[in-house]
Amino acid sequence: MEIASTDIVEGLGKGLRVIEAFDDDHPRLTASEAASRAGITRTAARRYLLSLVHFGYADTDGKRFWLSPRILRLGQSYLGSARLPRLVQPFVQRLAADNGENYNFSVLDGHEVVYVARSVSSRVMSIGFPVGARVPAHVVTPGVAILSTWAESRLQQWVAEHEFSAFTPRTTTDPEAFMTSVRQAREMGYWCTEQQLTPGLRGVAMPVKDRRGDCVGALGATLPMQNATLAEAVERLLPALTDTVQVLRDVL
Repeated sequence: MEIASTDIVEGLGKGLRVIEAFDDDHPRLTASEAASRAGITRTAARRYLLSLVHFGYADTDGKRFWLSPRILRLGQSYLGSARLPRLVQPFVQRLAADNGENYNFSVLDGHEVVYVARSVSSRVMSIGFPVGARVPAHVVTPGVAILSTWAESRLQQWVAEHEFSAFTPRTTTDPEAFMTSVRQAREMGYWCTEQQLTPGLRGVAMPVKDRRGDCVGALGATLPMQNATLAEAVERLLPALTDTVQVLRDVL
């Protein structure tokens, strides 16, 4: 949808950038640090930060600022109103109950995978990511699965703009090697990763498409590597994932 510049509130965009300036590595920021990360002036950043404090979305000690629990309302608004997480959640729960693993559904937002539905089997230890978690797409199975549905030109542009940071010795940081993985996933219809982000963990995921054939996310499982070989894990998990993906295509 084309939006006229006169209809855009630039101040809102700047305020959102200030909120997004906070992350795992920057949980507390001064006005100057927030300004640098958000790409705005210190004066503007300070006003946005003080506004967040006023409305209860941030706290401060007079020098540094940090987000308050109230900020979670913004994410909850999406989870409560969006159709996709609500439709997918029962299927994720059934997979976890039937197969005894940690299952999730995630979407791609820019260069990050966002987990929007999750269910943990009572038979296994809870591992993986909570709903709302954001992870660099190149280190998790859903990221590769979703990207495997993209046209080659679009994929190449995404790879050229992506930062391939290393999280473990097994992390794929070479863009060409990552492209090869995505192409293999495209041929196979699913993908597996091992120890890309967390030592000892394995992921299996498939892209999920709607009735029009558009990819809307990925359905996957996260499990410890010591319980089975990769081949055994795929043989056990893939049939249920495949069946669920096919059912979801008729629902979405």
